[in-house]
Amino acid sequence: MLIFGIVFNVIGLGFFCWLLFALATHALPVFVAVTIGLAASHGGAGPAGAIMVALVCGVVTLFVGQIAFATARSPLIRAAIATLFAAPAVVAGYHATLGLGRLGTSSHVWQLTFAVIGAIVVGATAWARISLYATANFEQRLAASLDHVPRMPAIRNR
Repeated sequence: MLIFGIVFNVIGLGFFCWLLFALATHALPVFVAVTIGLAASHGGAGPAGAIMVALVCGVVTLFVGQIAFATARSPLIRAAIATLFAAPAVVAGYHATLGLGRLGTSSHVWQLTFAVIGAIVVGATAWARISLYATANFEQRLAASLDHVPRMPAIRNR
């Protein structure tokens, strides 16, 4: 029974680290979703309404950022959009790694070292994820993903 506890503990810790890393790399949509969800909750939307509004706003933020990055022709505009997504990810990665470093390391210098390394890794990952949408065949992939949408038959004049 002890081995099951150890295995499930390692699996749970791994899942927690993956979730923390995924949320840190998507820090801007998560920040927008939490901010708008709290505003909706304070505005009287209730828990279910606030969660729905937050989810929709977070997804829209991510989708609009990806589309804007993919359709922008100027490298300067693409760099600005990528920085807009990567900067909050760097801050989130720094603080997440600093928190984990404080749990496992007693030296303040090593905690800060790990936090800076974590910030660089999370920021680079966020930058790379948003840069994936700059490929030449993004429009083809977008069109292919919309192929399953049913279309209305054309009405012919007789």
